Amino acid sequence: LAQASSVYSPHPPAHLQTSPAFVHTFAMPASAELLWECMKGNTSFIRKSANMPIMSREPGNLCGKHSFKFSGLANSKVLDVSSKKVGSKEKIMLTTHHKKGSHVHRPGSILLAAGLSKSTKKGLQQVTKATEGSFNRRDLMELAKIKFQKVKTSFKKKKLVF
Repeated sequence: LAQASSVYSPHPPAHLQTSPAFVHTFAMPASAELLWECMKGNTSFIRKSANMPIMSREPGNLCGKHSFKFSGLANSKVLDVSSKKVGSKEKIMLTTHHKKGSHVHRPGSILLAAGLSKSTKKGLQQVTKATEGSFNRRDLMELAKIKFQKVKTSFKKKKLVF
């Protein structure tokens, strides 16, 4: 009986409280500013060219600029519009950050991708709803709308005239 009550105790045994696994599971996530300071000088996503601003290829980066404002890894709220090719079809995807805080420790599921309508009116409404409605990066709303238009026009193929 005493053994069963120790199994369901809300506090772990003393020998587990000092183990690295215990400390890791209850550690708080780092702040966005600290993450940016750690990764702004060196990350595998940086793309440097002569006479060009430093660009970034990280997931969730709306403009591709290497800056804290657009960073998809350092910010807790992410917004990105991109294209995705599945087979022969092309889709417009809206990437946001997962709302649950528990996903911070799961890099594979930290970002959510949702499809946008290719209809201009409906697609822009979806972008507006994702930014204004859920209080998710209102400062990037206009840039996201512009990128939606650019991604949509990139799907148009040139017609050959004989």
